[in-house]
Amino acid sequence: MMEDHAGRNFCIICGHEKTDGIRIIDEFICEACETEMVETDVQDAKYPFFIHQLRRIWMQKNA
Repeated sequence: MMEDHAGRNFCIICGHEKTDGIRIIDEFICEACETEMVETDVQDAKYPFFIHQLRRIWMQKNA
């Protein structure tokens, strides 16, 4: 989980500490990354990166 003991949120996509965003299972996605992911076309070069990062959520849950 990308949250430290002080309760700060670190985005699973960009790795930066943010306050606004969403939580999926135990992981945090900042508002900026969420917006970028939603607006990214499947043909975009960054799309596979987003899939890889999101897959980490499911892999950790099933580990």
